[in-house]
Amino acid sequence: MYRPGKCKTPRKPCIKKASHAEKDPVGVYCRIRPLGAENEECCVEMISNSTIQLHAPDGLKANRNGEFKETQYSFKKVFGVNTTQIELFEEVAKPLVEDLIQCKNGLLFTYGVTGSGKTFTMTGSPGEGGLLPRSLDMLFNSISPLQAKRFVFKPDDKNGIDIQNDIDALLERQKRDAQPTVPKTPSSRQKADPEFADMISPQEACKAENVDEDCCYSILVSYVEVYNNYIYDLLEDATFDPIRPKAPQSKILREDQNHNMYVAGCTEVEVKSTEEAFEVFWKGQKKRRIANTQLNRESSRSHSVFTLKLVQAPLDADGDHILQDKNQVNVSQLCLVDLAGSERTSRTRAEGSRLREAGNINQSLMTLRTCIEVLRENQMCGTNKMVPYRDSKVTHLFKNYFDGEGKVKMIVCVNPKADDYEETMLVMRFAEMTQEVEVARPVDRPICGLAAGRRQRNQAFRDELSRRLADRGAPGNADDPALLNQLIESFPPLPPCELVDPGDDQTLPRLIEVLERRHRIRQLMAEQFNKTANMLNSMVQQFDGQLDMKENLIQDQQSKLCESDKVIINQKTEIERLEKKSKTLEYKIDILQKTTNMYENDKRSLEQELEARAQKLQQELVERRRMEQRMQGVVTDTKLKWEKECVRRVNAKQLEMQNKLWVKDEKLKQLKAIVSESSSSSIDRPQKPERPSRDRDRHYGQKRSASPSPLPPAREINPVHRRSHSAGGEKWVDHKPSSNVDLGTVMQPIIPNAIQVSSPSEKALSKCHKYVLRHQELASDGEIATKLIKGNVFRTRSGGQAVEFTDVETLKHECPSAPSRKRRSGSAETPDNVEDQENWAPVASTSSAVGHQKRRKPQ
Repeated sequence: MYRPGKCKTPRKPCIKKASHAEKDPVGVYCRIRPLGAENEECCVEMISNSTIQLHAPDGLKANRNGEFKETQYSFKKVFGVNTTQIELFEEVAKPLVEDLIQCKNGLLFTYGVTGSGKTFTMTGSPGEGGLLPRSLDMLFNSISPLQAKRFVFKPDDKNGIDIQNDIDALLERQKRDAQPTVPKTPSSRQKADPEFADMISPQEACKAENVDEDCCYSILVSYVEVYNNYIYDLLEDATFDPIRPKAPQSKILREDQNHNMYVAGCTEVEVKSTEEAFEVFWKGQKKRRIANTQLNRESSRSHSVFTLKLVQAPLDADGDHILQDKNQVNVSQLCLVDLAGSERTSRTRAEGSRLREAGNINQSLMTLRTCIEVLRENQMCGTNKMVPYRDSKVTHLFKNYFDGEGKVKMIVCVNPKADDYEETMLVMRFAEMTQEVEVARPVDRPICGLAAGRRQRNQAFRDELSRRLADRGAPGNADDPALLNQLIESFPPLPPCELVDPGDDQTLPRLIEVLERRHRIRQLMAEQFNKTANMLNSMVQQFDGQLDMKENLIQDQQSKLCESDKVIINQKTEIERLEKKSKTLEYKIDILQKTTNMYENDKRSLEQELEARAQKLQQELVERRRMEQRMQGVVTDTKLKWEKECVRRVNAKQLEMQNKLWVKDEKLKQLKAIVSESSSSSIDRPQKPERPSRDRDRHYGQKRSASPSPLPPAREINPVHRRSHSAGGEKWVDHKPSSNVDLGTVMQPIIPNAIQVSSPSEKALSKCHKYVLRHQELASDGEIATKLIKGNVFRTRSGGQAVEFTDVETLKHECPSAPSRKRRSGSAETPDNVEDQENWAPVASTSSAVGHQKRRKPQ
């Protein structure tokens, strides 16, 4: 139940509080429409009273395995093609009407593709009344003797209710009766309006139990439609102008002080009977937009919302008048929604305005699906995503039910024909997802502080008073003026009181005597009245005690009955579960049996194939052995043949090599003879300075290092710099790692205006334009070589400093006494060469190369 709050539609003011309350899932039911023709193909099968199965039609493509996939969907309950309207009402709508009387809100809407029977389910037809007329009938059957007079409860303009006294209500009724009738818009339909008596038979009438008789009730109805995402009032009385007809004005949604959404300016009609309420409904139904399409002759082109608002207020302590306290007024409402069906334009062949209507209908239904998906994700995953209620008028209007309290039920209408298979699949998926959304359970309303049974006690007092007066011969109605006249006539008549003579001493004594007798009679009547009142009070108290005992007994019996009902319901649920499980197991057994037979057939075929392959393999093995024996002989012959050939070739090669060696030996002997003759002739000639021979160069090259060799000057890689970039005038960052070894040599780079650091930093790089890194490594001759790696410093876009390497100088330290590890082939060292090496100085070899950029991010 919603909490009462100043005559507004009850709801907890804070949405977050509803999350801590108990929640119930949305009740989703399924109703299958009968096929239009017996020879039509059916794609929906009812397996149990809570499960249906969809079969793909013959014209649909098969899946990858070449089979049609059958899908099953479960609902709270499934109603087959033979279900009557009364059975559907008893299961779905009757609990909502009972909750409405108990001050609990409810929402019931039908959903499905076009032509699936949604409007028939909600409205019905003559002889087969739908959920809406049956809800009206049950509501008025339950509260009809307890209704307040018309206009006692008056709606305001802010979704609230005002209480008027009897005089103001009477003036309102007289004002309404005096108003002239408004000319109605002529209807294009010639069909007569159906009567309520034709919709429901008297045998099917029902009423709710546990109705609070100490309250007065009033029913207000409203009827709106959502067409092209605009809200129109179907009960609005608009004057008809045949010359300049006016289009109906759309309404807007507003939020009241309790955060409930309502249609501002919507007409709310107070009705006092089922026939009057159904007449008001049919008045709006005639204005609803419908059209003829390829799939449905009377297709709804808008979403209709019929709202039943029940207002109830407690009686005062005497049980005679309505308590004039707005805080004690409770308002509950039940919304019956007939959603327009989703449709594909390729099938309906809609054009123009029909195409636009179909697009708006599909868009609003898509928004409803999106809201349900987001609600489901927020509840299951714990997220807090915003639900897009405002994207559609339908979802925005029913925002209170999903974020607040109340019961929400949905009837999914299904057309089992094969043409609607794909649309039905989408509807089934949406219904399956909706069942996972939970809505806060309504709480019971607060109990009024006044004693219960006030109306009954007041009526019992009136009946008893009428009976007593009737026993005394008085009129039965205590409020009749004739009763007062009879009571006055029962007193002694007054004598003439006119005084003519001043000496008259008889008139006054007679008057005094009559008045004294009247006074005694009055006292006797007062005493008798008090005795009667006391006796009546004792009787009323005795009746109250007996009534309390009976109520306690009834409550005990009802509690026992409820427990028995719960046990029966649990047993029925268990039986249904076992039946479903049994059918599922039977289905699985059939599948396993078919699978077993298939596997046995495969096994037999595989065994036969295996035997054939074994025989073939045995033959191949025999052939292989024969082939191996044959090949072994061939290999042996070939081996012997090649061994003989190899021996022959080796002998020939040895002979050839011996001949070549003999020729070389002869050439060497001739060369030695020539050398010996030239040396003897040089001794006889005077000595002249000679250029060192190649043998001497090779001899020196074996012991001296490679650095002081008189080689031609190397080509400069970077001809801009002569020796070092450090001779410039820019500021340098001299990066000398702490791990470097001090060599103590003469040649050291001298860099003016340099900031010496052991590790580069952003602060140092930002102050300089050049960067040099002193790097030491071990050269190939075992000495330490120092490399000066230079570069330019520039600022990056991100605010850091980067270095672009442009040059490398190498300073190599060599020891003159150490022999060079690099030797020239055929050369020999002499003592003179060694002496020359000792006089050489250390040489710095310079090489330049352009390097990559070294970027440093700002710290």
